Amino acid sequence: MNMTDKEYHELVQSKAPKSKIFVNCLKAFAIGGIICTIGQCFLNLYKYLGLSEEDAPVLVTITMVFLGILLTGLDIYPKIAKHGGAGTLVPVTGFANAVAAPALEAKTEGYVLGVGAKIFTIAGPVILYGTLASVVCGILYMLWGLI
Repeated sequence: MNMTDKEYHELVQSKAPKSKIFVNCLKAFAIGGIICTIGQCFLNLYKYLGLSEEDAPVLVTITMVFLGILLTGLDIYPKIAKHGGAGTLVPVTGFANAVAAPALEAKTEGYVLGVGAKIFTIAGPVILYGTLASVVCGILYMLWGLI
């Protein structure tokens, strides 16, 4: 079967599912916004309870990571992510999900060779390159201060 590039492209276009980019963007925006609003509510609560301006955001991050891992363990976060798409990846809860999900899947292989080996399969590159980028930025910032 000989096809031109144009015929092949038309065939692929006819078989590919139609993308709902606008609807997906709206869902991601709404779900991500809801997650961030929950984080803001925790921030307001912790400040109301008397935590300092420096301590409240730290506790919010810890709380949101805990909720992300808890909801992943209860198989709720993946269902939210199915509808929210990238809106669930951006907040810190998405990072918690990225760490917890591979660990839960590898639990049957044992704690050392399963959970221990697979926990950072998705988040590992993010941690590595995030750390590397922060070191490079720190060096550039230090050098900029010397000029």
